[in-house]
Amino acid sequence: MSFTDLQLEQFNNKGIPEQKVSSQIETFKKGITPTNLFAAATIDKGIVKLNEEDLQRLEDAYKLASVEKSVLRFVPASGAASRMFKFLFNFLDSYNPKNESLGDYLERTSDLNIQKFNNNKESFPFNKSLLSLLSTEVEEYDKLSEGEKLYAYVDFMLNEKGLNFGNLPKGVLPFHNYGEDVLTAFEEHLLEAALCTSKGVNKLHFTISENHTVLFESLLDEIVKRVENKTGSVLDITFSYQKSSTDTVAVNLDNTLFEENGKVLFRPSGHGALIENLNDLDSDVVFVKNIDNVVVEENRAEVALYKNALAGLLLEVQAEMFAHLNSIDSGFFELENITNFFNKINVKLPEDFNAWDLALQIELIKNALDKPLRVCGMVKNEGEPGGGPFWVNNSSGKVSLQIVESAQMDLSVATQESIVANASHFNPVDLVCGIKNYKGESFNLLDYVDHETAFISSKTKSGKELKALELPGLWNGAMGDWNTLFVEVPLVTFNPVKTVNDLLKSSHQVKSKNLENSTNS
Repeated sequence: MSFTDLQLEQFNNKGIPEQKVSSQIETFKKGITPTNLFAAATIDKGIVKLNEEDLQRLEDAYKLASVEKSVLRFVPASGAASRMFKFLFNFLDSYNPKNESLGDYLERTSDLNIQKFNNNKESFPFNKSLLSLLSTEVEEYDKLSEGEKLYAYVDFMLNEKGLNFGNLPKGVLPFHNYGEDVLTAFEEHLLEAALCTSKGVNKLHFTISENHTVLFESLLDEIVKRVENKTGSVLDITFSYQKSSTDTVAVNLDNTLFEENGKVLFRPSGHGALIENLNDLDSDVVFVKNIDNVVVEENRAEVALYKNALAGLLLEVQAEMFAHLNSIDSGFFELENITNFFNKINVKLPEDFNAWDLALQIELIKNALDKPLRVCGMVKNEGEPGGGPFWVNNSSGKVSLQIVESAQMDLSVATQESIVANASHFNPVDLVCGIKNYKGESFNLLDYVDHETAFISSKTKSGKELKALELPGLWNGAMGDWNTLFVEVPLVTFNPVKTVNDLLKSSHQVKSKNLENSTNS
């Protein structure tokens, strides 16, 4: 495919090679083949269930080993909070308190989200500061009708004249009210991470939008001493941005480049682009968790127990893996011991493997073992939308454990729908990763991406239809060729805030409103 000089210049300015654009256009032309599900991963069939003894043993082993290991928490945090408030923005657009009472509006629209929000305003962590703002900025606020009060409350919560939540990233929003202190999701990550390291340094890396840098740095300056005093650790916080070179081109419906005013339209390629950010980090153990999945103080210890146990399992399996690779390098190894180990890491050998020449067997073994390793927590499926753990059959006939999103599946095929119907667990994005090899060298994580698991979606720009491409998701196809272990974790570890009303769930409501006493007790 040929491009104009102007187009090539635009590619170059983005740091995107011409070949990559050609490859993306070919992907649009071919389309994405749905993932071929082989079976649902279930307990003892791809998912490990740890007992109390296992949990304590693995946590103790991790805490002991982590003294000598570099440990880092990796938190995707670039998302804006606007989706959290979608139903509130809709309320502002569709309700006029001067023409209609709130009761009539609720009866007309059956808007249960607004009703729940209005009935529980006092339980939101931002309620006190917002009411204080309204009392000074809105004339005779207390004398307004219920509808006028709610409209002003939402308006000042979302827009620039007030708290401006609608234009802020999730990480800096208040999530939990401890009475004297109201904590953001960002601060909760810092506090939880301190329970997952045995060192005096608490290292976290957040991927954020570049235009939010000042917000995060200002918040960090505000809370750093408070967090360090509570945890007894020193914070080592770094930030990075999704690279412009990971953007993908948009195309017209006929798969030609979508251009506007003579410029090729590039779009952010989704969280799968963050594999490059992860690849730039140097750490033995990396915890991965979304910015909005945090818990209140009383649940931190239980969450940390499971995260530490996942890390303990990672190091236990990794040590055995490294020992096998070193034994092969030394020439002193027992083939049966190595092939038996494959069952532990869910790698299936070819049926005729035993008939292979020894040199080919060793080549397969080294290729299979010398890969990044991830241990992923999985919660019981409670009907949440999103991905889950499955055995997958790829285009070359290889069966492996993968996290698969619903968008990757073809549920119009009866066999695929049946497999999904039998799925028992859900992916909460709770990972511990080993990204160094047995020689202590960092893997090039970009070598282990399954590029066939990208997403094509339909969008519009300036009223024109287009097709957009998302790279394989960070914990889906971007880790598609990693060795994978799935472990059941309790629901207490999964508390995402997808809408503002999720903050009303018991998992985000603090029973003790005195943070100082509860933290120091």
